[in-house]
Amino acid sequence: MASMSPAPRPVMAVEAMMRTWSIAHVASTPITLFSSTTTMAEPIQVPTKKNTNKTQSLSVTKRTLSVSTLLGIPITTISLLFSAAADETQSAQLGLERYIDSKEGFTLLVPSSWVKVEKAGATVLFEEANKGSNNVGVVVSPVRLNSLSEFGSPQFVADKLIQAEKRKESTKDAEVIGVSERQGHQGFPVYEFEYKVDSTRGGLKRLFSAVFVASKKLYILNITHSDQPANPLDDSKRMMLEQVLHSFDTVGSL
Repeated sequence: MASMSPAPRPVMAVEAMMRTWSIAHVASTPITLFSSTTTMAEPIQVPTKKNTNKTQSLSVTKRTLSVSTLLGIPITTISLLFSAAADETQSAQLGLERYIDSKEGFTLLVPSSWVKVEKAGATVLFEEANKGSNNVGVVVSPVRLNSLSEFGSPQFVADKLIQAEKRKESTKDAEVIGVSERQGHQGFPVYEFEYKVDSTRGGLKRLFSAVFVASKKLYILNITHSDQPANPLDDSKRMMLEQVLHSFDTVGSL
């Protein structure tokens, strides 16, 4: 018996996702993605003085055990609560604040000084004051998929997005920096991408994207920032934007 060829990918679903991703780049930002051997950095950790690490770790452990004993709550639950509190403190140090959209069911950190603006096609959009090309935008749209993995692998999505970007007349060059996959707090896969695009519309830009499917909805986060040779993206700003990227999740994750 002849072997059966694998079922073709849903072309209409691919095209629909590309259109949604195009909308997600709400401020005339490019659409690319990457698939290289470089992986995205894990959420950053604020460094502490080297000689205090052991003391701090021991202090947190004792505090966790004490609270667990007093309240009768499992240590793992208490640890998660302390971890969440630490993350929020770290975010505040980076100039970030939490945004929650209860209607669409997602949350993320955004720069506290950036301004929320209205933009056609965007579920929400935040722009840096006087620098609208630097922005954080989210688009939510219904899909028939139960999980992003049904659509394709991170590599497959990256390839499709790169192809879409390179077809744009304004694109002069597009380069993938990294691609990774993490697990959302409710167990679904979240794809993360970093890439840069040089175009006739705004020059060289650095982009970070995260995408996931939950409750029959496609969630796309796009972060765009200028990365001109004369004024490149500095390390502190990059750390802040990566924290925004890693914070994108469902409201139920809080």
